[in-house]
Amino acid sequence: MKRRPLRFRRAPWLVSYWDAGDLVYENYATGASVSVDPLACQVLHVFDRWRSIDALAASLPEYSRSSLERAVRSLAHHGLLEESGAPTDDRARAMDAWARWNPAAGFFHASTRNVRFSPDRAATDRRLRRKATREGLPSRFKRYANARALRLPPPCDEGSVPDVLLARRTWREFSRRPISRVDLATLLGLTWGVHGWIDLPGQGRLPLKTSPSGGARHPIEVYVLARRVEGVPRGLYHYSPDRHRLELLRSGASSRQIVSYLPTQTFFGSAAALMLMTAVFERTRWKYEFARAYRVILAEAGHLCQTFCLVATWLGLAPFETMALADSRIESDLKIDGVTEAVLYAAGVGTRPR
Repeated sequence: MKRRPLRFRRAPWLVSYWDAGDLVYENYATGASVSVDPLACQVLHVFDRWRSIDALAASLPEYSRSSLERAVRSLAHHGLLEESGAPTDDRARAMDAWARWNPAAGFFHASTRNVRFSPDRAATDRRLRRKATREGLPSRFKRYANARALRLPPPCDEGSVPDVLLARRTWREFSRRPISRVDLATLLGLTWGVHGWIDLPGQGRLPLKTSPSGGARHPIEVYVLARRVEGVPRGLYHYSPDRHRLELLRSGASSRQIVSYLPTQTFFGSAAALMLMTAVFERTRWKYEFARAYRVILAEAGHLCQTFCLVATWLGLAPFETMALADSRIESDLKIDGVTEAVLYAAGVGTRPR
């Protein structure tokens, strides 16, 4: 029986751009990136659907078959071509669901993950001082010098809400005292908990929370790394917002684990608890099929984090927030794939030092 020749097709999730003098192709589903020569563009153009090398040779007769075979092998090796019969990368399969948001949202999501943060904070400070001397600092405020100005009365700063707003700070030092189980329950319940429901025709029963969400889709999940919480065994938990309870995923939590999740943020290692916010993108994508909805999810993570910080301040605790994340390490521990569900933001809390 004659064996069917191998066929190839262009990977669906490719973008190309110039990096100085190099033409770069990137498969943002898998993270593969490679500099190519112009021949690669022609080869990728031919493989817009499953085709054999014979078909490629017929389309590009000006090139030798051996040179085309080398090009195909190289492009397949770097993930720019898919080979028939080869297993599909799980990340590429997951990216299929992003089709209506791509390439804008998928490329941004993938290219901003697993950033390499410099561990040398002193070197970073020196670099910024040199930059400030060389370039100056950007303006802190915008002015319209020729616009007619209208003076406003001072804001009302009396009452519990202004008190909490004005007291909110990002803390980087914590005492060794644990936070209470009641305080943790309050933080979770008032930030991520469900406080009501609304029925929308055709969209089902939608949850209501203290922070706004586009279309009440609420794509953000929260996981809790409980390190020093009275009455809560150390471990990594998922918070169930409709049932208001913690679900244990794995036992154990340490200062070293917090630092491994938050590269260069060693001062957060002594926190009592870390909240890891992820997004389940399908919830928002189901209603909003345009890529701008990715911005909505990022804004929602910000809404929730500010709510968390204000609740913690009201409780007399010491909150913090950071986007310095070891994405893949966190997602591996949470057993999520980084595409259908991905970590976006982290917040934490401890007790204030004396």
